[in-house]
Amino acid sequence: MTAPEQPSKEDKDELEALDALEKEASEFNKDAEIDRILKAFKLDAYVPSTFPPPPAPAPEQKLPTNSPSSYAVLNLQPGIPDTQIKLQYRKLSLLIHPDKTANPSAPDAFDRLKKAQTELMDPKQRTHLDECISDARMLLMRERKLTVDSPEVKEPDSEFLAAWRKKTVEVLVDAEARRRKQMKAQMQEEGREQRRVDEEVEQRKRRREHEVAWEDSREGRIGSWRDFKKGKGGGVGGKEGVGEGKQKKKKMKVLG
Repeated sequence: MTAPEQPSKEDKDELEALDALEKEASEFNKDAEIDRILKAFKLDAYVPSTFPPPPAPAPEQKLPTNSPSSYAVLNLQPGIPDTQIKLQYRKLSLLIHPDKTANPSAPDAFDRLKKAQTELMDPKQRTHLDECISDARMLLMRERKLTVDSPEVKEPDSEFLAAWRKKTVEVLVDAEARRRKQMKAQMQEEGREQRRVDEEVEQRKRRREHEVAWEDSREGRIGSWRDFKKGKGGGVGGKEGVGEGKQKKKKMKVLG
């Protein structure tokens, strides 16, 4: 039995070069994916807060994969099932995981990826996002006086899609600004209510303190009253007091 043929030095060098090239290509793909995720639209850059719950489900829409939303982060289209979201998240998380790349931006990109997946898996947040995308499309159609049957809408070109993405950003920011304004008003109202409650508590506290002080001074008040009664009785009962207390009536002269 003959021993397997050992690769020559030239073959080894070629294999090493291919491995290095494959590794470099892999790192390039990771860096490109990290850069794409970090460049996706981020609502926190405009108004930092979470999305409010939507009033009603939105119709299914299709946008380019670089639409300004969590769909863009995961490189997905609106209307996909939850299973596809989970699958895409697992695929991308393995690609850009900080433990698998030396890119210093990997942790930030990984964090955004996780937040995007969490948002799309939340029915309320996802519905709100779909509504904003749908509203942006409707507003753009209204501005351009288009209908659903217009060629620009049925087969949108790159210019229409770019305008749609821009309008979606405006709708998202506007919705968040309104939510923050409502939250501020609610917090102010809650603050006024809390102050009213605190004032009532303080009033009850002052009443209790007054009642306690009044009860503590009870013996002193009773003693003072007894002393007063004693002094009054001594002045009236004595002869001197009686003599002084009485006044002589003057006789009236009769005229005529």
